Amino acid sequence: MALVALTFSIIVAVLGAVGIVVPASLLWVSKPFLTPLGLYAAALVRLVLGTALFLAAPTSRAPTTVRILGVVIFGAGLITPLIGIERAHAIVEWWSDQGTAFMRVWAAIALAFGLFLAYAIAPRTPRSDRAGRQA
Repeated sequence: MALVALTFSIIVAVLGAVGIVVPASLLWVSKPFLTPLGLYAAALVRLVLGTALFLAAPTSRAPTTVRILGVVIFGAGLITPLIGIERAHAIVEWWSDQGTAFMRVWAAIALAFGLFLAYAIAPRTPRSDRAGRQA
């Protein structure tokens, strides 16, 4: 599960980096999720990521944080289908109407979040290994 969580984390970071450079690309990425099937797909992605984070937490560098994020993201996955297509369209439209600077800030947050998750999911280095490397 750590590999699944790491893969999703890298995807989030890449989307954030691309969004900083080309903010309109985030709208292109969101379009397939603005259909009934797409909304369920988004929910499934969140459920899988939340589960992967929760299960990868014990071997991560920040087990409590990763476990909490897993539960929160899983909960978001459960709620996602309840948003509805109309509301999802309204959210994306409002978000895009705020301008490219606003979109870039959110892309930077996604980049930072993805990088943090990738770091946190990486297995902890045992203390004995660290001491051996320093000698």
